[in-house]
Amino acid sequence: MFVIGVYCPVAQAEDIKFAMFRAGAGRIGHYEACAFEYQGVGQFKPLEGAQPHVGQVGEIERVKEVKIEMVCEEECLGQVIAAMRRSHPYEAPAFHVLKNYSAQFES
Repeated sequence: MFVIGVYCPVAQAEDIKFAMFRAGAGRIGHYEACAFEYQGVGQFKPLEGAQPHVGQVGEIERVKEVKIEMVCEEECLGQVIAAMRRSHPYEAPAFHVLKNYSAQFES
């Protein structure tokens, strides 16, 4: 089991979440579409050659974003990442994948 977290603009959060759910993420026991999200401010500076969704090359941009986290079984991890990338408006989405060991400790 893994946990995948992705940062995205608030306006696209639902589309990204449900693309990841359709690809197999967010399933825990007898539940599906499980996720956690919280809002914050993302910052980035597009470099020469970038084609930013928002902001200008060479200027720091701050955007209200959502961080979405959900669990994902190893066998669908590649499909979930691909679905997230297809539905994400940024050309280089910021995300991470962590191994989740908590399932080993369930009683």
